[in-house]
Parts: sequence; C-alpha cells; structure tokens
Amino acid sequence: TMLSELIDWATSRDGGIGFLLKATMIIGALIALLIVARLVASLLGRGLQRVSKLSQLMQDFLIKAMFWLLFATGLMVILSLFGVNITPLFAVLGGARFILAFAMQETLGNLASGLMIMINKPFDVGDLIDTNGILGEVQAVSIVSTTIRTLDNQIVILPNSKVWGSIITNVTVSPNRRVDMVFGIGYGDDMDKAEEILQQLVARHPLILADPEANIRVHELADSSVNLICRPWVKTEDYWTVYWDLTKQAKEAFDRSGISIPFPQ
Repeated sequence: TMLSELIDWATSRDGGIGFLLKATMIIGALIALLIVARLVASLLGRGLQRVSKLSQLMQDFLIKAMFWLLFATGLMVILSLFGVNITPLFAVLGGARFILAFAMQETLGNLASGLMIMINKPFDVGDLIDTNGILGEVQAVSIVSTTIRTLDNQIVILPNSKVWGSIITNVTVSPNRRVDMVFGIGYGDDMDKAEEILQQLVARHPLILADPEANIRVHELADSSVNLICRPWVKTEDYWTVYWDLTKQAKEAFDRSGISIPFPQ
C-alpha cells in the first residue's frame, strides 16, 4: 500500500511531477538571476573605469555590492513568485539583528574601517605600503581584511581595523623618492675628498635624477666617525637599485682613495 501511494504521488501532477517542475523552474530562475546579476555588475565595472577619481578598491567594492544586492533582491522575488512565504524570514532576521550586531562587533568594526579605506584612498591595489610593521604590496581589500604580499613573497592578511587604526606609509604613491644614505669616515681622513668621491658616484649613476639635485654634506661629528649624508633623488621603482649600487661603489671608492670607514670606538 505504501509503495502504491508513493508511486501515485510521484506520478501525479500535484505530487512528484509538480514538485520536480517547480524545483526545475526555481533552479532555472536562480541560474538566470546569477547571469543577470553578473552582467549588470560587469556593466557597472566598465562604467566605473571611466571615473578616474574612484580607486580600484572602491570600484571592486561597488561591483561586489551591486552583485549581491541584485542577487538577494532577485532571490526574494523568485521565492515569492513560487508561493514561498518570506515574511517569517524577515521576522527572524529582525529578531536576530541585535544578537548578530553584538556578536559581530569586531567584524562590523572591520567593515567600517574597510569603507573608510575605500573612501579616503590612503592606498590602492598594487601599492607598496608599510603598516603595522609589515612592508609589502597590497593584493586585495575586502570589507573585513586587507591582503598584503611582503617583499619575501609571504601573504599577510590584516583586519581592516588594524590597518586603519595604525600609521600607513604609502611608498609608491609618489613617482620620485629620496635615497637617504649615511657614510662614516675616520677623523683623520680628508672630508673634502670623501665628498668629491660621493659627488662623482652620484653624477655617474644613470638612474639618479639631476633634478632635484642630490644633497651631499658633512652631517655629524659622531663618537667614532665623521658622518656624511648622501641624498640623491630617484624614481620610486629604482630606489633599492640605487641604494645597493651606491653602498657598494662608495666602499670600493673609499678603499681605493685610502679613506677609512671606522669601527665603533
């Protein structure tokens, strides 16, 4: 008897066939909804690319927000069209919002910080930043966290509240940077000769900019050495190349000229 009733239900239009048709239509509607939401988000992304004032972070956030807003709204409409009563769902969400807000205080703080980062634009995707003692390239910023790839290729994920609440140094936001270097020579060495050597090294290096002019001066009479500063200007992407080149070249030139680099006394 049970088998007979099951077969009758499965083959009836109001039973299994009807359920299968309704499930198929719901799945088809969801697929169509996903396609439409992605299409609208893609069109929005193309439009936002023409707005030069918006950072890449803000563009990504608006695109994702539009996608999920369309998907959630369309899902509610689809469920209503197929006779699903969504009123209890709103009632449950309304009753649970206080509990969710209390339990997700830190997450909501990260969300607010993420919005502040996107609005104020202290950095963008691809920028080299230094924050919370971490130096690396910004890979992505979600609504709750910032992903940074360090110079030694490690992935660090920081909560947005930690990023926004700390000092942020954007290394690549300016096209040019000043290389600050200090060279110590002995008290018995020729300071003018050391300055001349550094000026020659700066003048010969192809990556050092002529304008602004490099600043080379006797800076400090320290405990163990006379310290000279060498501050040339370079393009941001050439910073470390110039730093390493001048460090090596200065040591070699000082050795050839008999200028010492003293140990701490």
